[in-house]
Amino acid sequence: MTTARGQHGGVATGLDGFGLAGEFTVEDLERMPEDGRRYELLDGVLLVSPAPGVWHQEVVLALAIRLRDACPPGLHVVIAPFEWRSSRRTALQPDVLVARHADLLAVEGGKFLGAPPVLAVEVLSPSTRRIDRLSKLSAYEEAGVASYWLVDPDPQAPSLHALDLVDGRYVAVGCPSGEQAWDAQRPFPVTIRPTDLVAGLRRD
Repeated sequence: MTTARGQHGGVATGLDGFGLAGEFTVEDLERMPEDGRRYELLDGVLLVSPAPGVWHQEVVLALAIRLRDACPPGLHVVIAPFEWRSSRRTALQPDVLVARHADLLAVEGGKFLGAPPVLAVEVLSPSTRRIDRLSKLSAYEEAGVASYWLVDPDPQAPSLHALDLVDGRYVAVGCPSGEQAWDAQRPFPVTIRPTDLVAGLRRD
């Protein structure tokens, strides 16, 4: 993942018409090129990620299906690219999110989510691992996202690190790995086994 700094930031990004680092807005996001990369915004700083690979998407799909199968009425499971905007200067695209159906309908046409999701999930990759574990974690925590999951999709050692918001801070509530089954309670009861999420990555 790279950070675009604009024409005055000293980094050549091809985005020089968008101004200084820390000054990007959601209006700028709407002008980004359709080039397959993921453009996100965190406190006015543009985050640019390469298009995810097929194995990353395999894990995203497996988890989304598992969540959707257990999802109760009133909640909805959405996969990236779909934007959650917490302000004009922060707009993120979790790999998987769970949101209240009413919140999804609150923005005309369901163009983006304007309220915090009840669950945000990031599937780690070499280009996003540090951002997901540090910057995005802080952003989700500060915005009041009730649950945040980080999935390591290593086919040989898959794991999930689950955090719930307690008194405004994230605390670990589950860290299953491999064949271990974890019974999540938030945002709804569902059993997750990391090996199930990477089953499609293994060769028989």
